[in-house]
Amino acid sequence: MRPPVDPILIHITPSFGIHWYGILIVTGIMLGAVYGSWRAREDGEDPDHIWNALLLAIVFAIIGARLYHVFSSPEGGSVGWSYYRENPWEIFKIWKGGLGIYGAIVGGVVGMLVYAKQAKLRPLQWLDYGAPGLALGQAIGRWGNFINQELYGPPTNSSWGLIIEPQHRIVPYNDLTTYPLDTLFHPTFLYESVWCFLVFVALAAIAVKLKDKILHGDILTGYIVLYPLGRFFIEYLRPDAWMVGPLAAAQLFALLFVVGGLAIVVIRHSRARRPEHQMQAAPATPPGNEPTDDVGTADTEQSVE
Repeated sequence: MRPPVDPILIHITPSFGIHWYGILIVTGIMLGAVYGSWRAREDGEDPDHIWNALLLAIVFAIIGARLYHVFSSPEGGSVGWSYYRENPWEIFKIWKGGLGIYGAIVGGVVGMLVYAKQAKLRPLQWLDYGAPGLALGQAIGRWGNFINQELYGPPTNSSWGLIIEPQHRIVPYNDLTTYPLDTLFHPTFLYESVWCFLVFVALAAIAVKLKDKILHGDILTGYIVLYPLGRFFIEYLRPDAWMVGPLAAAQLFALLFVVGGLAIVVIRHSRARRPEHQMQAAPATPPGNEPTDDVGTADTEQSVE
């Protein structure tokens, strides 16, 4: 498998144009939003909220993703904080790659929360609509790494291995004596793309088949657990990972997300079942003290709001 040599699809000038990387990211975002708006419509909600929130979520996501990348310290001489500290203007050249997904997730969630507050929406409900679409967008956007010849792993003898041009190789794989031009490398981007697509399928299925059994926020939490779970193992194939002790920083974040997400699911569902048991154990209302229909209706409407 060999990436195209030119990462620019349409040249406006010899060195500037429309990059494959940007096209794939935008395509992923749009398809994810299409899914989210469809889910909102299926629930009887206004799908325009998805599109209205999209710009704000994208802005926050890009800022968060770029900051994560800029302040990282990857191994093997890859671009990170040590580089951007000396070349600050390079921070703004996101078309060259360099977006940290954990920063994007946090930024996107913040953007959606800001919009939900302004539009007076239930934030967890709308984050649930967007979570599967986020996984779908990642599955598509990861192919931008293929075009840019980045996010690859160590050498492999597998037939699906990736050929990396010398100018895109990191230390120690830039030694052409040890690693000749026809050396194949693990397509780590592909593993993550496939995993993200599987996460999308799983979350989309759960959202439909278990609709009456899940709480608002469960689909988002499912993403928070499932995506980092796969990322934890894929990160072992990242020779340029940002290391914190024996583990990559992305693995540490993955562990925090997985453990925290599972704890949230258990606690929320335990609390959701508790009122039901208390209601069953409550004594019957003495005759003559039953609430009127008007009062009951008023209380119900107030609780829904």
